[in-house]
Amino acid sequence: MRIAIAGAGIGGLLTALSLEAAGFDDIGVYERSAEIRGLGVGINLLPHAVRELTELGIVDDIAAHAVRPTSLAYFNAFGQSIWSEPRGTAAGYRWPQLSVHRGRLQLVLRDLVRERLGEVIRTDHRLVDVRSGADAAGRALARFATGRGAQEVAADVVIGADGIHSALRAQHYPAEGAPPSNGLTLWRGVARAAPFLDGRTMIMAGDGGLKFVAYPLGPVEADGRMPINFIAERREAGGASRAAEWNRAVPVEPIAERFADWRFDWLDVPALIRSADEILEYPMVDRDALPRWTFGNATLLGDAAHAMYPNGSNGASQAVLDARTLAHRLATAATPEEGLAAYEAERRPATTALHAQTRGTGPERVMLLAAERAPQGFAHIHEVIAPEELEDIAAGYKRAAGFHAESLNARSSLTVRG
Repeated sequence: MRIAIAGAGIGGLLTALSLEAAGFDDIGVYERSAEIRGLGVGINLLPHAVRELTELGIVDDIAAHAVRPTSLAYFNAFGQSIWSEPRGTAAGYRWPQLSVHRGRLQLVLRDLVRERLGEVIRTDHRLVDVRSGADAAGRALARFATGRGAQEVAADVVIGADGIHSALRAQHYPAEGAPPSNGLTLWRGVARAAPFLDGRTMIMAGDGGLKFVAYPLGPVEADGRMPINFIAERREAGGASRAAEWNRAVPVEPIAERFADWRFDWLDVPALIRSADEILEYPMVDRDALPRWTFGNATLLGDAAHAMYPNGSNGASQAVLDARTLAHRLATAATPEEGLAAYEAERRPATTALHAQTRGTGPERVMLLAAERAPQGFAHIHEVIAPEELEDIAAGYKRAAGFHAESLNARSSLTVRG
């Protein structure tokens, strides 16, 4: 079976590795960029994704560049504690959570693809469209634009892992337009600064107007500092929307000034922002959930299928689950068509439910409730939000996202047994 993957991001590269592990050996990966440069900032791989990386036999390659956070803590805009919970193995999972630089992860996956599959990545190949059943053998024809002109690739299965601006998605949903914004602007950066709290905690602080997220990306270095990923977020007046612009650098000082009063006993937010060499700005956008992913022998995967807000830190993890599920279903089905149908039947309803949660702020809802009920702060959070309500919000999101500890630990493996 010949399989063509459009996109060499996290989802596309993991799909290639998953397919190879499931027994497929005729795989091509087509990337629109002239080279894979490993761009981005920090991301989190949650235990359900780390389980799949472990079963693929690649988790050690990734963990060598990652940090294992042991807790997640929510605070209000005054630095007061709302909710804290253990993460990874400290929370009863058999697998950890990993915080890693997205660019480093992409380069590790690129190298693993080359090691396991050979030179199957073709750069400077931008997907234009796919015509299912168009060649004499009934295979799909994927058309790519390259610096040398158009090229057609015949494949039994075409996988559109080409991101939020997916050409395959646009082909079948031409009226969809630009990704809609929810009126929030994000500023992301990596700083080198002294550890905060215990040096292993991921924090989220704020309310519906301003929010700050931070977590370590590496160990404490000889000078007492460590790399810390951060996301600063502000709601725009009027909820204005604009086109998604990725990796747009902006001056550091205006962002630090927006958080000038956020000097907590345990973290000086404006100082941390000023420690960044560069800050990237982009609007918070997603895509509407789709009624259908698969068209003939072509399907969508990752952000191309279900781009969602980063509430809950789940985007990359869902792409991992897509990749592993698709490889398993293709390997265990009688025909490619049956495999694609089984993949969509499992993953599309699950990501649609999760998409709705992220639009509702996911587990970060606890910060909104605290701000609504105690806008000037509180003596103790349980005077504002009952412990049962906090626990229900956290557990509900884990179930929707597929990483409730007991369910994940008990779930059958997606590894194809020989």
